Amino acid sequence: MSTTDTTDEQPRELLAATNVKKHFPLDEGLFDRLFGDSQVVRAVDGVDLTVHAGETVGIVGESGSGKSTLGRTVSRLYEPTDGSIMLDGRHIETYSGRELRSIRRRVQYVFQDPLSALNPRKTVGESVARPLSVHDIASGEAKWDRVAELFDEVGLARSHLDAYPHELSGGQRQRVGLCRALVTEPDLVVFDEPVSALDVTLQAQILNLINRLQQEFELSYLLISHDLSVVRQVCDRVAVMYAGEIVERGTVADIFENPKHPYTRALLDAIPRVEAGERGERKSLGGEPPSATNPPDGCRFHPRCPEFIDGSCSGRKPELQSVDGSAGHEAACHWLDRSEAKRATHTPPSPSERDVIQESTGD
Repeated sequence: MSTTDTTDEQPRELLAATNVKKHFPLDEGLFDRLFGDSQVVRAVDGVDLTVHAGETVGIVGESGSGKSTLGRTVSRLYEPTDGSIMLDGRHIETYSGRELRSIRRRVQYVFQDPLSALNPRKTVGESVARPLSVHDIASGEAKWDRVAELFDEVGLARSHLDAYPHELSGGQRQRVGLCRALVTEPDLVVFDEPVSALDVTLQAQILNLINRLQQEFELSYLLISHDLSVVRQVCDRVAVMYAGEIVERGTVADIFENPKHPYTRALLDAIPRVEAGERGERKSLGGEPPSATNPPDGCRFHPRCPEFIDGSCSGRKPELQSVDGSAGHEAACHWLDRSEAKRATHTPPSPSERDVIQESTGD
């Protein structure tokens, strides 16, 4: 977790994404294409996101929530369908060619599976050195000195420079991925499930390394993970995604100690925990995520929501709004219009009653 200055002066806004959308067209038949009935997968559907200098922002959600697509879109690995993406005050959503290459240097991406991200026909040293040549940063002896120094930084032996990806362990390959991300001296690093493939001991080592490198190189991080314990350990702020939208965001303390959206609560309830020497009850969220081509009206979570209220849930889309007057903690839930006392005594309608409510709202 970063240790940014906590004075009244806000750190500069490094990344600012506004109403970002990423839709993927389905491979429809000829009839659909001719008559305009083709559908799209709404992987990211109108997201606002900021990352300040020196901070770590986490994006959490179930598989298919759109978190990885969001990360790849704001880092310009994907072309955004709509919206604004600003890096240090410059719009980069339309960049291409040489302009986009300059962004590649400043924004680096660390993939979940480092083995698939590395060229199996090149040594890992060659893979790490490649960006230095592509961006005209260094060549010759200076290039290899830079790579060797980074290997030292991340705890790799210099003998690993001549190793091929398949000859390294998972933890070593992830360290190579960190080297390749850092070699261009970026401002922002996007981590996509950086420790999900590692055992617990290696996870702790890599997370500690990520934290140390952030301080040493003055980096900002966007960390994508389904593991809330990882997010709690390394992040400053958290955005919770569901069905292509952000449903809650705030500081780590906001999300873990005062969650307001039922989906956030369900994610937290699903974390394994030990209480009073015994294994605590782990609750699983029922149902399946909605269709990304035809999401439900109203709140997209309402078909699975254990705190379903009434027709407002299925008939009216909730907007992100401030929680308890906090400028940084926001949630998109109709419960924010009601008192906590009502929430505490609320009994959700039965499945048959819920069906009637949804039919009456046209969902």
